[in-house]
Amino acid sequence: MLLGAVAPVALMVTAGYLAVKLLKIDRGPLTRLTLFVLVPFLVFDQLWRNQADLGGALKLAGAFALASVGFALTGWLAGRFLNLPQPTRASLAATTAFPNTGNMGLSVAFFALGDAGLERATIIFVVATMLLFSFGPALFSGGGFLEQLKMTLRLPLIWAVVLGLIANAVDLQLPLNLGGGVHMLAQGAIPMLLLSLGMQIAESRFSVGAYDLFASLLRVLGGPLLAYLAALALGLRGPDLVVLLLISGMPAAVNTYLMAAEFGGDAERTARVVVLSTLLSFLTLPLVLGLAVRAAGAG
Repeated sequence: MLLGAVAPVALMVTAGYLAVKLLKIDRGPLTRLTLFVLVPFLVFDQLWRNQADLGGALKLAGAFALASVGFALTGWLAGRFLNLPQPTRASLAATTAFPNTGNMGLSVAFFALGDAGLERATIIFVVATMLLFSFGPALFSGGGFLEQLKMTLRLPLIWAVVLGLIANAVDLQLPLNLGGGVHMLAQGAIPMLLLSLGMQIAESRFSVGAYDLFASLLRVLGGPLLAYLAALALGLRGPDLVVLLLISGMPAAVNTYLMAAEFGGDAERTARVVVLSTLLSFLTLPLVLGLAVRAAGAG
């Protein structure tokens, strides 16, 4: 199960990488199609069909939110301890605080635990997206919260969350097998997310320095440790615990680079950490998954 959860992801990422290198495919339109069409359908479909009890979903969301506070605080304190300049310190806090819950998180959870993993990963993805777009800019610029919140409310993803929760609550039944069409669009999101990630890696310059390695290891190994402490505090067990630890071991979110470039962080170092942590995660995620399964079994 351990390597089987990562190998399909690596295959699709590699296919995206080769598509850029060999076919010179433009990533921009595919990325926009994925983020603004396929991912909202995936979120709506998962929330609409989700059979998890509300209490369990809220506990999982709360555990990830609590862990995220620990992620951000750890990155900020590490930057202060290393006496990094403010833009680099903000970037370290951001890459530590925000794991890749989309491209990698949804995909690995699905291949590791099937639909049960994808259901739980979707809940975390929704929470992580709201945290990223609400508080991410403040890490870099120290302000702009209300403006960024307005932008968040304009994202199709947010309305997919609202509509998905309503559809679940009223047990919505779509006519003319439209639900089948929704589900097919949703299924297209995961391969497209991974292809987009591979294409992004192909377009990035790769180099490794001491800061890059430290920040990457802090994300992929420090994340699960902090998440485990949050899980203990809230009494999380079973598949919820496995998915929380697995998602918390994901590499830095691609959007941290975009925010660093837009709001005044160290964009160059952030890009290197995104790429390096992604590559490292193919080695660390089987370890994290194995330990997570063992922790859940012991609990």
